[in-house]
Amino acid sequence: MKTLNRLKTELLKNPQTRAEYDALAGEFETARELIAARTQAGLTQSDVAQRMGTTQSVIARLESGKRASTMRTVRRYTQSVGARAVVRIEPLAH
Repeated sequence: MKTLNRLKTELLKNPQTRAEYDALAGEFETARELIAARTQAGLTQSDVAQRMGTTQSVIARLESGKRASTMRTVRRYTQSVGARAVVRIEPLAH
C-alpha cells in the first residue's frame, strides 16, 4: 500500500503534474495559514462561518486551497479568528 507522501513523490516526477502543482503553491500556502489561524483560535469551520455570516461549506472550500481567495475574503476570515492578514513581497529565488 502506498503512503500519501510516496504517491505525491511519484506523481510529481511528471513535469506537467509538477508544473500544475507548483502553480497552485500560493493558494495552498494561504489555505495552510488560514487553517493554522483558525486552529490556534480554537474555532471550528462552523464557528468561523457564523462569525463571517456564511456557511461551513464556504469555509471548507476557502480552506481547501483549490481556488484563489480575494484579499477581502482573507481579511474577513482573519478578523473572524481574531487575527490580521499581512502581505509581504519577497524576491524570487533564482
